[in-house]
Amino acid sequence: MAAHIHRTRRSGWLRASVLGANDGVLSISSLMLGVAAAHAGPRGVYVAAVAGLFAGALSMGAGEYVSVSSQADTERADIEIERRALRHDYEAECAELRDIYVRRGLDHELAARVAQQLMSHDALAAHARDDIGITEALTARPLQAAAASSLSFAIGGLVPLIASLIAPDGMRVCVIAGVSLACLAALGALAARAGAAPMLRGAIRVLIWGTLVIAVTAAVGSLIGAVV
Repeated sequence: MAAHIHRTRRSGWLRASVLGANDGVLSISSLMLGVAAAHAGPRGVYVAAVAGLFAGALSMGAGEYVSVSSQADTERADIEIERRALRHDYEAECAELRDIYVRRGLDHELAARVAQQLMSHDALAAHARDDIGITEALTARPLQAAAASSLSFAIGGLVPLIASLIAPDGMRVCVIAGVSLACLAALGALAARAGAAPMLRGAIRVLIWGTLVIAVTAAVGSLIGAVV
């Protein structure tokens, strides 16, 4: 029998990595193009890009850590509620688990036996999984999510910066935009593939939003450059 590969086990760090890389490419490229559209010189564009790269990577990591830590706090609080309930009214908790299995399709007698056996093995784990919905694969991991998000933002942000450094002088803006959009489309396709979704749809979705964000940012930069 062929082994099954379940993608939910990597959903936490994968989501943070894809989000970070997309945000890195889009944020830094938009920042560079916006500053360039405001008629800043190459030095100003590079300073803005490097500052944005460090600020973005650190803020992404910190934000992801805080967000996932809040989720972890909620999970711990829910598990503590279950622990107290098991300590004070074990039979009621066993009946609650039995009723969950009945709603899922087991007959009453079989559901009662399953609930009793699972409770005797690890009552808290059974309730965490089947009553609250907390599993080992999907549990919150703040440090893992923060590291993945911060590192992927930095890697993604380097793409438009490197593209700018190697682009000919007269083609810098076009090269930054083209390389960034191509990278966004590739990331969208890879994320879709990792999640077993259509790759073309994932690429087009990210490409449309990326183009819109870059265009709006460049327009704002141009407007500010004309006014200031």
